[in-house]
Amino acid sequence: MSAPESFSFKVGTRLDDRHGRSGVISTPHGDIATPAFIPVGTKATVKAVLPEAMKELGAQALLANAYHLYLQPGPDIVDEAGGLSKFMNWPGPTFTDSGGFQVMSLGVGFKKVLAMESVGVQNDDVIAKGKERLAHVDEDGVTFRSHLDGSKHRFTPEVSMGIQHQLGADIMFAFDELTTLMNTRGYQEESLERTRRWAQRCLDEHERLTEARSHRPYQALFGVIQGAQYEDLRRKACRDLEALRGAAGTEFDGYGIGGALEKHNLGTIVGWCCDELPEQKPRHMLGISEPEDVFVAVENGADTFDCVNPSRVARNAAIYVDAGRFNINTSRFRRDFTPIDEDCDCYTCQHYTRAYLHHLFKAKEILAATLCTIHNERFTVRLVDRIRGSIERGEFDEYKTEFLGQWKGRIKAPGL
Repeated sequence: MSAPESFSFKVGTRLDDRHGRSGVISTPHGDIATPAFIPVGTKATVKAVLPEAMKELGAQALLANAYHLYLQPGPDIVDEAGGLSKFMNWPGPTFTDSGGFQVMSLGVGFKKVLAMESVGVQNDDVIAKGKERLAHVDEDGVTFRSHLDGSKHRFTPEVSMGIQHQLGADIMFAFDELTTLMNTRGYQEESLERTRRWAQRCLDEHERLTEARSHRPYQALFGVIQGAQYEDLRRKACRDLEALRGAAGTEFDGYGIGGALEKHNLGTIVGWCCDELPEQKPRHMLGISEPEDVFVAVENGADTFDCVNPSRVARNAAIYVDAGRFNINTSRFRRDFTPIDEDCDCYTCQHYTRAYLHHLFKAKEILAATLCTIHNERFTVRLVDRIRGSIERGEFDEYKTEFLGQWKGRIKAPGL
């Protein structure tokens, strides 16, 4: 049994002596030109923004969260609606993550970020200060309590596959255990092997469900690579997942590079993985969107990536421009009647001023989140579009130097 022709990946232009490339992922709901940023619509919505607006600002695909949609409204309801795309009135491709990320978050209570800093201490029982452990991992799966009402639930590889098949996304991810950088080397090894066993179970269940649900469009399954900051574990995970086959011969259709990592090692870790992964299959980097990280990930071989940051920070008045990120709710913008960015083509920049956005945040108006999210998502999508164009023109290094030469990260305000 092989992946139907409705899903495929074609490599386009390659960077010299590096894993970076452009390409096209074809899915039943349309094509994705890569590299591509995939905005996150956790609960079948990018918070504060219409799906139609996401299409207008250039998003090619959206990612939703299996854990959250399992709790609300339930995967059976999404399935009855005709799948995620129809349920949320989104015409393009969709991704769903497996719920593995929530296992880590519920289990240890840390911020929902993958790029961490190790603090020199290792403890397999670590938990964030003031947090309660809501998830417990065993060999068969994970038992957890809902963050909504405390009710008890159970995820296994088979349950995750069942939920994601009902959600109907074009690209799904195998159920994995996400460790933290504070876990010991011994636990990282145990967890990696557990994730490999779970990946095999995901493949087997994916085969069964694909056959049972042949009336639905084919859904691609990506394996998830863990291994934290250890080169040998990352490489082993890639080789192990590439070698796995279902009973009928099913392979993973692509791979997700996940797991906690130190930000300064991002490029190195992506490079290790892409050394080992088959070139003819797409690679998704889970959980990044900051411009400097995007350039590093693309250069080292990531084809797609997702992150909640552009929308999350927008709801807190943080705005992206080419020079960096600043807060629009500070007093200097009270009488600034210029757009966020004169060169931006998003709906917000074409119709509204900094002074108006400043007012909306001060007045605690919901529209503030909508307009700023539109801008931040467009900024990120447009940046990656430009990176893709630079690869295809043979000008990636020049564009990287030009952009990062002006990017300052967090700034007080443009021009300061």
